[in-house]
Amino acid sequence: MMSPPFILIGNAENRRVTLFQEALARQGLPPARVVPWVDFLSTPALLADLPDTEALVRIDSAGESWDVEKALLRRGHADALKAGCATITPEEVDALEYDHGRILFPRQHHLGFLRTLSELEAIFAAHPRWRVLQQPASIADLFDKRVTSRKYAALGVPVPEWLDGVTDPESLRQRMHEQDCREVFVKLSCGSSASCLAIYRRGRTRDTLVTTIEQAATGWYNSLKVRRIDEPARVDEVLGFLLTEGSQVEHAIPKARLGGDYFDCRVLMVRGEPAFTVVRQSRHPITNLHLGGWRGDLDELRAAVPPNEWDEALQSCRTVARAHDCLHVGIDLMFEDFFTGHRVLEANAFGDLLPNLRRDGLTVYEWEIREALRGT
Repeated sequence: MMSPPFILIGNAENRRVTLFQEALARQGLPPARVVPWVDFLSTPALLADLPDTEALVRIDSAGESWDVEKALLRRGHADALKAGCATITPEEVDALEYDHGRILFPRQHHLGFLRTLSELEAIFAAHPRWRVLQQPASIADLFDKRVTSRKYAALGVPVPEWLDGVTDPESLRQRMHEQDCREVFVKLSCGSSASCLAIYRRGRTRDTLVTTIEQAATGWYNSLKVRRIDEPARVDEVLGFLLTEGSQVEHAIPKARLGGDYFDCRVLMVRGEPAFTVVRQSRHPITNLHLGGWRGDLDELRAAVPPNEWDEALQSCRTVARAHDCLHVGIDLMFEDFFTGHRVLEANAFGDLLPNLRRDGLTVYEWEIREALRGT
């Protein structure tokens, strides 16, 4: 019996797509039919008019494409106006020139992505023979840290405690005072890869902010350099931007150390089970690999974590993964100081770009392809 073909919605030029195609070829499977995001956004019929025959549909990240970013901004304009957030008109979007790292109206961009996911949902409903590996509604949930944090807590999964009712720097300070909280993470609720992230600490004499964003004359930018800010006006400026765009605010939980360094883990769940784990170490609490972190030694971690703590953490990951209708979910997991507990920090719909990893001779994408075909 022949395996059903793959339909892949992604950015055709991106390494996510090329690596997935290479993984199919290594397993003797035909290449996926690629529907580029940029083409789908302009002509949805490219996907909608495909025949309703047996197929596996993989949705991949729409990031790292300037043309796609502009298309999503255009799509999100009407909803952004209704939401009352900062907006840019489609005509102004057309006039934009590419500016590497610049943060452009993230809430409007996100609303455009949500509108696109709804359109995909309607197309999939008209193609009942397609098996969609990540349902659009689950992707939408995974792109809202406020939704997932509360969902996981309701399922009994340990997560950092969040602060409600925070709309500006003053209300943030008030909530922190009420909860006797000295330090919080402020994360753009729809952000990823540590973009639009800040760690805010109340000091006895001066407040400080550690952040991945910076402001220039032309606007806000994501930076590959984690910087510290202690000038009160600048602190409030950054916080004000993040909170206005919509952020998840949560207590900063002291992390366990590995070899004296901060660390957390990316646990890739496939069909509800842990498939790959990457230890992310850093000299500061923001551990993302593109921000100066590095891959730590998993064996060293397993030796440091008490077995019961490891088992409980993986059980939390299973609960999180099974809360979403997705073949794979990338989970950011931390252990508390001295390995006295764990917290699920967040989960990612497209958290499977983990090159140079193998398990039982299979790369991450080969593992996912095998598991996807097992479900047919």
